[in-house]
Amino acid sequence: MADARRMGKSDLFAHFSEKFDMKRADVRDFFDALQQLSEAELKRAGEFVLPGMVKLVKQDRQARVGRNPATGEQIQIPAKTVVKARIAKQLKDAVLPR
Repeated sequence: MADARRMGKSDLFAHFSEKFDMKRADVRDFFDALQQLSEAELKRAGEFVLPGMVKLVKQDRQARVGRNPATGEQIQIPAKTVVKARIAKQLKDAVLPR
């Protein structure tokens, strides 16, 4: 598996273009619209679901004390908001060995 190449953006667009007999520009527009929709839903509702694949969830992290790994000195890490991806059970079961 070391020689396996991951699918890039243009490979993804080409795949869907061939599969659904669409222009690559139309496929690109679809994925751009999907990204914009996910951003809008994360801002509005705090989560976005692609059924059977992934659930994106906005999460607030509290401020905390951490350590600088180079010096060992304590530092204050500020509160922030992050987006986490939760993989759907259906996808996990299909990909991961039992």
